[in-house]
Order: sequence, then C-alpha cells, then structure tokens
Amino acid sequence: MDAALSEAARRAGNWLACRPGCTQCCHGAFAINALDAERLRAGMATLRQTDPATAEAIETRSRQWLREYLPSFPGDPATGLLGTSNEDRARFDAFANDAPCPALNPATGLCDVYPWRPMTCRVFGPPVRMGAGDALGCCELCFVGATEAEIAACEMPLPNALEDALLRELGQSAETVVAFALLPHPPQSDK
Repeated sequence: MDAALSEAARRAGNWLACRPGCTQCCHGAFAINALDAERLRAGMATLRQTDPATAEAIETRSRQWLREYLPSFPGDPATGLLGTSNEDRARFDAFANDAPCPALNPATGLCDVYPWRPMTCRVFGPPVRMGAGDALGCCELCFVGATEAEIAACEMPLPNALEDALLRELGQSAETVVAFALLPHPPQSDK
C-alpha cells in the first residue's frame, strides 16, 4: 500500500495537496475494520517499547476522546464495537464528525501512528475507487482545477482483495473506531 501511495503521489505531483500538517482528514470519526485495529494495536505495542512517552500521550488523548464521545457512541461502549442496526448506522453518520483523531499530535499536526494507520487514512488524498465500478474520489483539497483525465491518470489502486482475504483470515467482521484500538484494554476498565 505504501508503494502504491508513493507512486500515486509521484504521478500527482503538485495536484496532491497532502503534506505534513494538513489535518482536514484527521477530524471526524470513521469506522475501522479488525485488520486496521490489529495494525493500530501492533503499532501501539511497538511504541510502548520504543517511545513510551508518545504511547502514553496517544493513550491519554484516546481516553479523553472516549470520555467526550462515549456517551453517544453508536455501539457497545464496553467492547468498542460499532452497532450494525439501521438506527446505529444512522447515529454513526452524525457521530463525532468534528473530533480530532486521538492519534493526531496537536503540537506537530502529524499522526503519531502513521506507519500503522488505518486503510482509510492510507488512501485519503489520491484518486481511488472504493469498489468495482465506483467513481473516482479524492480529497477535496487535492486536484483543484484538474481535468477528469488528469485525475484518472493519478488513480491509486487499492488492495481490496488482499484486505478482504486478511479479514477473512482474522475471522472478525465487526468494526470499531480508532480511539478503542489505541488503548491496551477496554475503556470501562480505564477509569
């Protein structure tokens, strides 16, 4: 995925506005799958060993995030799993839309878990198709003034088949949000 992003960024050149400190995509809750959660947990385990101060800062921001948003969480607050009912999905559409991601370092404007970031973060910016037959989509700050042909020439392929296979291997289909995946244990035992 990193190689595909690097190649897409090379082809996009100045059309791609994504730069360190650009944090528009780092605000608002979004669902992450079990593979994303595992990536984040692995990253946090590494940070706890290699950079405990950063890991503690991320955990502190995650606990603060949960204190603020857990009362309206559209799922199970004990497990962090998002609800799957139509009502839960509708509630999620309006959930924590302006909240900064707990992985976002407010002092630097950078992601403190960048090497382990979720797939949504990895594909935001360059033009991508989320599914077969979908239209190309890209960050509204990127490709301003570009033609459809210029945008299409920078399309970044997604490893959907590989991701799906890895998710099947994990055997988990439930989704959560970043704040839950960054903590070493469920939030209710975090008091």
